Amino acid sequence: MSIFLDAPWVPTSKKQIRKMLNFAELKPNEILYDLGSGDGRILIIAATEFNAKAVGIELNAILVAYSNFRIFLERLQDKVHVKWGNIFLRDISEADVVTMYLLQQTNNKMMKKLKEELKPGARVVSYVFTFPDWEPTKTDKESKLNLYTV
Repeated sequence: MSIFLDAPWVPTSKKQIRKMLNFAELKPNEILYDLGSGDGRILIIAATEFNAKAVGIELNAILVAYSNFRIFLERLQDKVHVKWGNIFLRDISEADVVTMYLLQQTNNKMMKKLKEELKPGARVVSYVFTFPDWEPTKTDKESKLNLYTV
């Protein structure tokens, strides 16, 4: 199955993004990775409102180009980067926080990678979908957020 079918781009509202980043307790200068970063909106909010460094990984080259254009317009090239590629093949080990709005089957496949690559204490916030074998650190059922700590 194509990764595009595993994780189609569905934009997250700015209000929900702020909830995700607050829920993850994103701190200034922490490094956030957004897996399947779409148009870069999570990255831009992380940098401008939370003073974090942000890295996106996106498979769709058009969305990568669009994200980089938005990052350029916001003058955030020193804080935000988007990498083109498959989320399963990119190194995410420097992340303090990982955000994900993927499908359940994609989350299931990502569990091993997250366990192997993330450092102890790294936080993963997943919107809507869960990691069935992990106990969340905290949950917000109303906002459909689950936070996991490695």
